[in-house]
Amino acid sequence: MSWIREEKLSLLERLTANILRAGPMPKHVAFIMDGNRRYAQKEHKERQEGHTQGFEKLAETLRWCLNLGIHEVTVYAFSIENFKRSKEEVDGLMELARQKFSRLLTEQENLEKHGVCIRVLGDLTLLPEDLQTLIAKAVVSTREHNKCFLNVCFAYTSRHEIANAVKEMAWGVEQGLIKSSDVSEVLLSECLYSSNSPNPDLLIRTSGEVRLSDFLLWQTSYSCLVFQSVLWPEYSFWNLCEAILQFQLSHRSLQKARELHREEQVLQQMESDRTCVAEILQHRGNGKPMDGQSRQNALLNYSSSREERVRGFLNVLQHKRDAFFNDLSSQAVVA
Repeated sequence: MSWIREEKLSLLERLTANILRAGPMPKHVAFIMDGNRRYAQKEHKERQEGHTQGFEKLAETLRWCLNLGIHEVTVYAFSIENFKRSKEEVDGLMELARQKFSRLLTEQENLEKHGVCIRVLGDLTLLPEDLQTLIAKAVVSTREHNKCFLNVCFAYTSRHEIANAVKEMAWGVEQGLIKSSDVSEVLLSECLYSSNSPNPDLLIRTSGEVRLSDFLLWQTSYSCLVFQSVLWPEYSFWNLCEAILQFQLSHRSLQKARELHREEQVLQQMESDRTCVAEILQHRGNGKPMDGQSRQNALLNYSSSREERVRGFLNVLQHKRDAFFNDLSSQAVVA
């Protein structure tokens, strides 16, 4: 089954979509696609069939999102914790991933037509080498597309992502690219796997579980969280509409909270810069007090140099990540 489906919405679905679009719409939706195994058990099917049906539902949900004008979707496809499942199930999930990423590589024309950029977020080094290569080829081949974005979290947990971001910042300090005083909440966000994406506006979890299971913990601090009882393979257009309606009802309060948080981040950065400038002036001081204008100029110069350092570091970090995928994608896939 194709990753991107061409079918249009029904008349009733189009009418509903038009009504929803009269209000604020989420630009980025994240899904915890839970309930595949319970669906298989309920339908007396093999567990692997439940996962296969889950992928088919993902393809259908992406179609709904495109028709609703939602141009970025992030899905929790495989947690690092899932490696603790039985070998049979893990092997089955790896094989399913091989099939689907192989299929994706045959759909380049369709992906280019819709401008779909595929990103895979997670620690790919934990995966079989042939699957790493397939994923890298999919990422590299769609890297320049920019109409809509599908972020697949694979071999991922949020704690692992945050820990990796801290390591990246520590590496930057060791390399002399940034100073330890440059480390901030904003910089950590820029070092996450998801740094090229805005934070989700709406996060949906199916199957009735009311927890995030280590998914996008940092990014969803100011997102609308919706927990629905339906099992993922049984998810419907109407379930998605219900979740969007809940987002619309909470949009104003969430928007205000985000704005307040951004203001706090700016103030925290200004205070950090002032502290650093005061320490520098103290070390350089000749005993004469500095007038207010000179202090302000020193602060502006310091802020400018910090921003330049951070930009340089982030460019190097992005180049390092791109090179990782480029090197992997150049390898032959061993069947």
